[in-house]
Amino acid sequence: MSGALTAALVGLALLDSASFGTLLIPVWLLLTPGRLRPGRIVAYLATVAGAYFCIGVLLTLGADAALEAARRALDGIPATHLRLGQLVLGVLVIAWSYWLEARARRQDDTPGRVRRWRARAMSGDGGVGGLMGLAMTAVGLEAATMLPYLAAVGLIAEADITVPLTGAVLAGYCVVMTLPAIVLAVARFAAHHRADPVLRRVNDWLTRNSARALGWTVGGIGIGVTLNAVVSLLVDQP
Repeated sequence: MSGALTAALVGLALLDSASFGTLLIPVWLLLTPGRLRPGRIVAYLATVAGAYFCIGVLLTLGADAALEAARRALDGIPATHLRLGQLVLGVLVIAWSYWLEARARRQDDTPGRVRRWRARAMSGDGGVGGLMGLAMTAVGLEAATMLPYLAAVGLIAEADITVPLTGAVLAGYCVVMTLPAIVLAVARFAAHHRADPVLRRVNDWLTRNSARALGWTVGGIGIGVTLNAVVSLLVDQP
């Protein structure tokens, strides 16, 4: 694997790490009143990482066939036309991101749904099974919008690496994706009183902005697609 691919995957994993399921719910678990049980956060994060890994394996298995079909469909189209199409797509994705953020502002549901999720996460009821169910529900809700993960799977499939290395890369991605939550958990267990104010600030920021995070993610991907098309068009000019 090249250094550029590794850097791209790490960046996408860190982007994924700030999602509702990978960071906000773990922060709520860490803020649970009373004695904090390490097994709760371990069970939750292991379930999330395992679910993402399985989804990645399934997507990777079908990615090669999808990429080959796309190559055959695009074969014979001039490169300049393809880059222009990519440019249009990037601009449309950026416009879509603004629409998503505007909708999030209009439909801010912090008083309702987010608080119900927070109450469920912090209740302490249901044991490990309940936490694993909560983790699977969070992954399921995010499945339709896991754009960074889909981009990462596409990069891995395009890299044409061996099956064992593909599995190792997917596993590493899932570890990096849960790393911020792991760091906060370690800080919470090691220095409860000093870490608690930090966790509350993280919680406040994520609770206010979690509904808008999808718009930011989509916008970042759109900007990347657009810039890549512009650079390619400039470089390919005779």
